[in-house]
Amino acid sequence: MNARVSDYPAVVFASQEPPCLSLYQKTHRRHPENQQDPIRFRNLVKKLEESLAKKYPKREVGPLVKPFYELADDHRFWNHTLDGLAVLGAPGMFKTYRLQENVRDFAVVSESFYTKPLVRVFQTYERYQVLSLTRGRIKLYEGTKDSLDEVALADGIPRTMTEALGEQITAPHQTVASYGKGAKGPAMHHGHGARKDEAEVDAERFFRMVDKGVLEHHSQASGLPLLLVALPENQGLFRQVSQNPYLMKPGIDMNPDALENGRVHEKAWEVFEPQSRERLNALIDEYGDAFAKGLGSGDLDEVARAAVSGKVATLFIDNDFQVPGRLDRATGEATPDDIENPEIGDLLDDIGEVVLQKGGSVHVVHADRMPSKTGVAAVFRF
Repeated sequence: MNARVSDYPAVVFASQEPPCLSLYQKTHRRHPENQQDPIRFRNLVKKLEESLAKKYPKREVGPLVKPFYELADDHRFWNHTLDGLAVLGAPGMFKTYRLQENVRDFAVVSESFYTKPLVRVFQTYERYQVLSLTRGRIKLYEGTKDSLDEVALADGIPRTMTEALGEQITAPHQTVASYGKGAKGPAMHHGHGARKDEAEVDAERFFRMVDKGVLEHHSQASGLPLLLVALPENQGLFRQVSQNPYLMKPGIDMNPDALENGRVHEKAWEVFEPQSRERLNALIDEYGDAFAKGLGSGDLDEVARAAVSGKVATLFIDNDFQVPGRLDRATGEATPDDIENPEIGDLLDDIGEVVLQKGGSVHVVHADRMPSKTGVAAVFRF
């Protein structure tokens, strides 16, 4: 039932039989605020049910909303929520996403999933991962501006050096060499492989295993920048062996054991935020250059047609803007309508899905960072 945010592209690219039910809700991490969350969730499910009833017979509505009501009764789930919730359901499909960002309460039935809030969560310029590393153990976190939460490591990634090397941890050893004149010279013991050298060997082997596991199971799956928190000597050794292209050049040169979770988040955002801002500024500058050359547009109809034809390389969507309507995915014609209609979704969301399906990138940003006033802006490939 619970899905990782990095699974989101599978939802966008999959061909899903309608009706598609999309529910988003702001949730709370702690008691007593979270006591009202399941009540509000039930109210949103009722909206879905009412919307379905406008077109579908009762015998079809029941199975569609059943998993939603079962989730409403799952007390354990509601005791472990984060800042937001996304639930997507359709015939034979039901997925739940715990989100690290607030979302507005929203429930709609359409021919496709409403995915714009998930697109926002999935954008790399606002999210990052943190690898807390010592020679004894590792932890992995995912963060935003407002939160940092530990991530369960994928199976096969060693949490500790003992777990990684087991009985293969190198022990200091000695060899005996004979020095002096003749065969009867006094035997003198000389240690080869001092304890410090052996510790370096073990640390390097441990770090290689950690790097490989994090890259294959977390960095590649999420596409998120990876910030390393470690003592300077561990920073150097890990970076020497790392093959992870997502590893950020700046790190936090501190013993992570000396940092509480709140301080890790504070330090991490302090390092990550300037780079995040620079990446977004570069994207916005790229749009400005493209617009000046006739290779960019903020006109909704033009962008819709360009998206369907595979012309859009980069798309910006205003997080605070909504355009109810239908997108003809054959012609690119955009037809405004009432979002309460079960067959109608958000035009901006539909355009974003098409751009992703055709290999473009989508960035959902706040209104004050949008390069246009229309809720949409695109950089064209040609």
